[in-house]
Amino acid sequence: MATWTWIVIVVVALIVGGVIGFFIGRWFFQRQMKNNPPISEKQIRAIYASMGRTPSEAKVREIMNQMKNTK
Repeated sequence: MATWTWIVIVVVALIVGGVIGFFIGRWFFQRQMKNNPPISEKQIRAIYASMGRTPSEAKVREIMNQMKNTK
């Protein structure tokens, strides 16, 4: 095979590998965020306590729902 054929094959393989790697990485990241959210209800309560406020359960749930809906 000619040299240019090998160059084209290598370039196409790199592009395909990059696209596949992107989607696999994206899938892992989304799964990790779903299984381990960046903040929990306990952490929200701690933040409110550090500000000297006592959050209501409704306020904590509202913040959690806002975080879940943010994409």
